[in-house]
Amino acid sequence: MSMQTASAPAAYEGFSAAAIAGEWREGRGERVGADLDPYSGETLLELKLANAADLDDAFQAAREAQRDWARRPPAARAAVMRAAADVMGARKQEVVDWLVHESGGTVAKAELEWGLVRSVLWEAASMPHHVEGRIMPSDIPGKESRVYRRPAGVVAVISPWNFPLQLSNRSVAPALAVGNAVVLKPASDTPVTGGLLLAKIFEEAGLPDGLLNVVVGSGGEIGDAIVEHPIARVLSFTGSTQVGRDIVGKAGIKKLSLELGGNGPLVVLHDADLELAVDAAVFGSFFHQGQICMSANRAIVDAAAHDEFVVRFIERVRALQPGDPSDPQTDIGPVINRSQLEAIEDKLARARDEGASQLIGGQPGGPSGLLLPPHVLLGANDVATAREEVFGPVITIVAARDEARALALANDTEYGLSSAVFTRDVERGVEFALSVDAGMTHVNDSPINDDANTAFGGEGASGIGRFGGRWAVEEFTTEHWVSVQHQRRRFPI
Repeated sequence: MSMQTASAPAAYEGFSAAAIAGEWREGRGERVGADLDPYSGETLLELKLANAADLDDAFQAAREAQRDWARRPPAARAAVMRAAADVMGARKQEVVDWLVHESGGTVAKAELEWGLVRSVLWEAASMPHHVEGRIMPSDIPGKESRVYRRPAGVVAVISPWNFPLQLSNRSVAPALAVGNAVVLKPASDTPVTGGLLLAKIFEEAGLPDGLLNVVVGSGGEIGDAIVEHPIARVLSFTGSTQVGRDIVGKAGIKKLSLELGGNGPLVVLHDADLELAVDAAVFGSFFHQGQICMSANRAIVDAAAHDEFVVRFIERVRALQPGDPSDPQTDIGPVINRSQLEAIEDKLARARDEGASQLIGGQPGGPSGLLLPPHVLLGANDVATAREEVFGPVITIVAARDEARALALANDTEYGLSSAVFTRDVERGVEFALSVDAGMTHVNDSPINDDANTAFGGEGASGIGRFGGRWAVEEFTTEHWVSVQHQRRRFPI
């Protein structure tokens, strides 16, 4: 894979080692991991995986490094964030190439992700100066009650493979910016873009050793260990609802920020701009092969607009181009791995058995056999592809007899991450949005939140906590109440 242009710095090397305890070294586990290109099936690199001892080394080093980092002035920490953003700018093509070849994302997806990461770094540069305390009133004469906000300490981050660089960095950068150290476990499918590349970027930006540890290992080997580790004061996890539920039971006494699964409804009311709704639904359903937690899993369409929506939508989807994700003309790349493909195909089969009709589909192809073409189904809200999160290039269109029924269908799910509603009456859309059980609802826009300068999170089975924006400062800090008695007082006994 080409990783360099004439004006770019020399490409990073050494990804067969991991950033652990202030040095780049191989893991001490017994297994060797193969990092595969999901489109070609080729091996990008092999690396020795870490074990629990490596993980403990990382936490110990992080705790030691964090004390000095927290004492540094805000401007010093902000400077590292700005420098990392500059590194991202200088290495854009290298980053994009890695995202295309390791995660299977199209060029458009990789460039969007690059932009999101860079924006988050710039936003993180402002966060050290937004860590504010306060003075609380006291009813005791001469007593002053101060509340200091300070770093939590060491933050553990577990990130997924779908938007690996962004979903790691959106926790890593804010956590570091406000004075924490981080131990990051990227997904096994994306060890470079999920962590090792980020460690190289921060190292080049001047981040002191030991503050960002990237431990690459299997969930079976180090998954429970990172969740349960006593040094971690905050655990930031992005992944499936099933794993999130397990984490809640194992994490112990620490703050949890969990973004879990989604089943995003995209609701089209009878007065919607159908051209806009169709464009947003195509993007919301099939961008990055639907492998986004905020994807439109279901299009719930008012009966008055249903038939015309379906005709227009099918026409747009048929024009999408599956193929090599490194080709800028490609719209649909491969799904990440064989087990993900099998899970998608299982949901499709069950949905058809439950009465859904498939309007568009096809068999997987490509060099690795992971290139699944887009699938469109018509079905009830309880068929498998509407009821469950598919996480693939699949959407189910559900008819609703009226607006009230559309709202009921949108809320008929255990998930509550992202959603969208389309109507020409904006205030009607806002009223509808406020009745949706979700952390985010977008009026006349895609359910995929591609704005790096906003915060988001879910309700119900979609998680707890908020990511990004001013919430990040709160998520990765804690408050310490210090009272000062300025005059002698009498105590009750």
